[in-house]
Amino acid sequence: MLKKIKTPFSDLMQIDFPIIAAPMFLVSNTDIVTQASECGGIGTFPALNYRPIEKYAEALKTIKSQTKKPIGVNIIVNKSNTRQDQDLKVALDHGVELFITSLGSPKKVIEEAHKNGAKVLCDVTNLEHALKVQDMGADGVIAVGAGAGGHAGPISPLVLIPWLKTRLQIPIIAAGGIAHGSMISACLALGASGVSIGTRFIASREAQVDQAYKEAILKSTPEDIVMTTRVSGTPAAVINTPYVQELGTDLPWAMKILKDHKLTKKYMVPLIHLMGMKSLEEAATKPTWKTVWTAGQSVGLVEEILSVKEIYQKLIEEYEESVRQLASLSVE
Repeated sequence: MLKKIKTPFSDLMQIDFPIIAAPMFLVSNTDIVTQASECGGIGTFPALNYRPIEKYAEALKTIKSQTKKPIGVNIIVNKSNTRQDQDLKVALDHGVELFITSLGSPKKVIEEAHKNGAKVLCDVTNLEHALKVQDMGADGVIAVGAGAGGHAGPISPLVLIPWLKTRLQIPIIAAGGIAHGSMISACLALGASGVSIGTRFIASREAQVDQAYKEAILKSTPEDIVMTTRVSGTPAAVINTPYVQELGTDLPWAMKILKDHKLTKKYMVPLIHLMGMKSLEEAATKPTWKTVWTAGQSVGLVEEILSVKEIYQKLIEEYEESVRQLASLSVE
């Protein structure tokens, strides 16, 4: 029997283990979310994984019929996401307990979620943004550091977490490069109240992505991960496939100028997001030479495809072993 890991975040969400199965575009599905929450952690998914909106409502209904434990939904709070208000309302109608906001102001999500008794975590990559969302009433932040998949931050978790801890009163969740239980104990030692793990769950039995994507996770090393602005206009971590190499990692100069110009920015940013989502969707769900697979540096520690339950069990056993090893060290 695994012992519970008690932190301010696990207390906040009333869960056994402060381990979030991170919301991953096109990867997180009803099975991963359900299993993660049933294991005592908390499963989450991006609202935009299900289109049209009816499929999203159907997914929430399915998850809520399969687990009574808390679940979470990620909402992009950026103007390019025209569905965000609907996504929020549908989730609240289905009793979602946790919201994770990304790429914009979380003000409305925080206000509406709190009316329902739900909690809100906000993705942040620096102290300035973290202080802003704390002032808005966020229940915690997800500190997205270097090494994360998707939209990774530039700062090492070794620095980011203690830096945020100096000024924040709300729980900090560490994200980026976490795939082993020893990393969980390290993050908690740095001042985090929990962790958000993504890449490890791509190589899970429940993930319904193309088998080639899972194999790429198993075969890749941290050196195979590159940052590109070609997917969404914002730096994102992907596996350096031949197609990514051919495409390049920077936006074409004309698109960059249009994206940065105040008169054309509002048209260009949604267009770049739309194009990026399309290429990610094709690569994740069917064989294609246009392989753009998001992943973090923790690929180097992922060596086998396991069930979500097995992944949680392994992480917690590794965490316990790490804590025992630290306790055995003598201080002189």
